[in-house]
Amino acid sequence: MLDTDSNTTNNILADLKSSLVYFREILFVNASFFLLILIITQDISILFTFIVVTIIIDVLALYLIGRRRNKELDEIKTIINNIRKNKYENEDEIQLGNHLLALQKAIKKMFKKEKNDIDHLQKLQKMRSQFLANVSHELRTPIFAVQGYIETLLNGAVHDNNVNLHFLEKANQHTVSLSNLLNDLIDISMIESGEMRMSYRYFKINDLIQQVIHENKIIAEEKNLELNYLPAREDLEVFGDKDKLKQVFVNLILNAVKYTEKGKVEVLVEEEQKNVKVTIKDTGIGIPENYLDRIFERFFRVDKARSRSIGGTGLGLAIVKHIVEAHNSKVSVISNLDEGSEFSFLLKK
Repeated sequence: MLDTDSNTTNNILADLKSSLVYFREILFVNASFFLLILIITQDISILFTFIVVTIIIDVLALYLIGRRRNKELDEIKTIINNIRKNKYENEDEIQLGNHLLALQKAIKKMFKKEKNDIDHLQKLQKMRSQFLANVSHELRTPIFAVQGYIETLLNGAVHDNNVNLHFLEKANQHTVSLSNLLNDLIDISMIESGEMRMSYRYFKINDLIQQVIHENKIIAEEKNLELNYLPAREDLEVFGDKDKLKQVFVNLILNAVKYTEKGKVEVLVEEEQKNVKVTIKDTGIGIPENYLDRIFERFFRVDKARSRSIGGTGLGLAIVKHIVEAHNSKVSVISNLDEGSEFSFLLKK
C-alpha cells in the first residue's frame, strides 16, 4: 500500500516537474492577470483570494499539462527504442497520437532513410564479400597453374626437351593472364573510387578505331573471322577520353571475337545530329535474355567453364560500363542465342 502511494506521489511530482518548462509563460499570464484585477478592484483582499484560487488552478493545470507531456514523451521514447531494436518492418507501423502527426511524419522519414542506408550497407557488404571471393578464385587459378608447371620442371621435366618448352610457354601464358587480371582490378578500383582522371578532348574517331582494328585483326584471323569496320565520314570528331575509349573498343572487340566461332565481327560508326553512335556486332553464340542485365557485373560469366577456357578476367564489360557512363552515355545490348550480339553507345560530337 505504501509502495503504491509512493509511486503515485512520484508520478505526480514527475508530471509537475515536466510541466515546469511552461512555468515562465504561466507566471507571466498570472502576473498580468493579477495586475489587471488590482487595477480594476483596487482591493487587496479580493486580489489575495484570486491569487489563492489561481495558484490551485495553476497547480492542477500544470499537473495535467505535465501528465500529457510525459505521455507524449513516453510514446516517442517507445517508438525510438523500437526502431533501435529493429522491431518495425516498415514505416507504416510507426504510429503516434493525432496531435503528434508532424513528428510522426519526421520519424517515419528518418526511419525510412535509416532502413535504406542499412539495406545499402548490407548490399555493399555482400558485394564486397562476393568480390573478395571472386578475386581470390581468379588469382588462385593462374598462380596454382604457374606453380604446378614450375614444380614439374624442377622435378626433372626441365631436362626433357619434349615438354620443357611447352611447360614454360604455359606458365608464361598464366603469368600474362595474372598480369591482365591485376591491371583490370587496378582500373576498375580507380574508376569506382573516382580516382581515375579523365582527359576529355576532341579526336578523330575513325583513326582510333582503325588503330584498334589493325592491332587486333590477327586475333580474328586466327579464328578465320572477318573483322570489319564501317566508318562514317573521315574527319568526324567526337568528344571524350581517347585512351579510355580505346580500352572500351579493345574490350568489346576482343569480347566479340572470343565468343564468335564463325562469321564476322563488325564495328559501325553512325553520325547523328548531336551524337555519334558506335556499334560492335558479331555473329557469335549470343547471350540468354535473362542474363542481359547481369553481364556488366564484375566477374559475371554466362558460361563459366567456357569463359575460363578462352581466357579473360571477367572485368572487361564492367570496365566498359563505367568508362561509357563517365561519358554520360550507356551501353545498350541486343542479343539472340546462336545469332550474335550487338553492343552500342553514343558519344558527343
